[in-house]
Amino acid sequence: MNPPLAGTLGIDFGTSNSAVSWAAPDGTARLIALEGAALSMPTAVFFNSEELSTHVGRDALAQYLEGTEGRLMRSLKSLLGSPLLLETTEVNHRQMSFQDIIATFLATLRERAAQALGHAPTRVVMGRPVHFVDDDPARDAQAQASLLQAAQAVGFEEVSFQLEPIAAALDYERRLSAESTVLVVDVGGGTSDFTVVRLGPKRIQQRNRKEDVLATSGVHIGGTDFDHQLSLELVMPLLGYGHLGPQGREVPSRVFFELSTWHLIHWLYQPRAVAQAQALWTNYADPALHQRLIKVLLQRLGHHLAHDVEQAKIGCSERSGDTVLDLSYVAPHLQVAMTVDALEEHLHALLARTVACALDCVQAASLRPQAVDAIYLTGGSSALRPFQTALQAAFPGVPLVEGDLFGGVASGLAYSR
Repeated sequence: MNPPLAGTLGIDFGTSNSAVSWAAPDGTARLIALEGAALSMPTAVFFNSEELSTHVGRDALAQYLEGTEGRLMRSLKSLLGSPLLLETTEVNHRQMSFQDIIATFLATLRERAAQALGHAPTRVVMGRPVHFVDDDPARDAQAQASLLQAAQAVGFEEVSFQLEPIAAALDYERRLSAESTVLVVDVGGGTSDFTVVRLGPKRIQQRNRKEDVLATSGVHIGGTDFDHQLSLELVMPLLGYGHLGPQGREVPSRVFFELSTWHLIHWLYQPRAVAQAQALWTNYADPALHQRLIKVLLQRLGHHLAHDVEQAKIGCSERSGDTVLDLSYVAPHLQVAMTVDALEEHLHALLARTVACALDCVQAASLRPQAVDAIYLTGGSSALRPFQTALQAAFPGVPLVEGDLFGGVASGLAYSR
């Protein structure tokens, strides 16, 4: 490989998807293909126990969904700031901490960037949400420190951080021909972040943009929370969630909450967790519901369910039409419809909290909602139609500009020198 060239690698390590961009000094950022021609990659790691191999991204998801024996890890970013981060788990006959698993994924991103660039980058700007952890500055600082440690462990020598919504703003600014006051909305898999910022062609060359940032805010709600809620409302009742037992009491709900949460699902496959679920049979008036739950755990179908809920949500939103989840792999002919009305109803409370955070950000900038020139959307979950409808109601007359939902933050990070 050639010696490192001066420039900046931007890594958007996301809860659901990740992207990487490179910018030479005074150059235009370009996204780096990570899987074939794909410019973003699911943040997923699969440890194949049949071949004792490690896989990432779409390859990881495909191997798991095809039934290959092994461990799938998703929503790794959600563990930052959590006590679980340093706990170890057995993968392919060895103990690994979740911190090490995050480093494994970052190492792959660096390797693929090196292949594309012809040299291994040493300087990186990592994206971070406004809050890794809500209302806990100490845990928030620990989350960034853990991500720093993981980046250094895979060979990055100079590591800095930029708020993800500010990075998105720096990318959007390259397309503007006039001064604008913009609300940047970054809704990812785990967080929703907002920034009110002054942008324009005359400001691009300024190295210190601190005075242009009028306000930032964030809330720990994102796409995985939407999936969690939809799973609880539509799928988990088919396994017994909310089911009344012989004594008229609901089946204990903890197993369903964990089965609807990406980064907790794998714990339910442990023998102790399965035994606890099996012991719930006395709480069921309908044994068929309990049998479905146990089948999901014994055959390790939890991630399959979560993936199907996520895809149904995307399909329902994109087509603005009903989508059917085929759950025949759980029980013959089992299916459930996800309708547009259900999407709006079940996500209403989460979306209301997210939009309220956006309004708080604009208020903190001493602006009225109508005074914003544009709302710039980035992050995959910002494409959710009910969310965009709620935003338009809160900011009447303000145009919504949909940016590069999966690559905009990475590009902006490469500009953050």
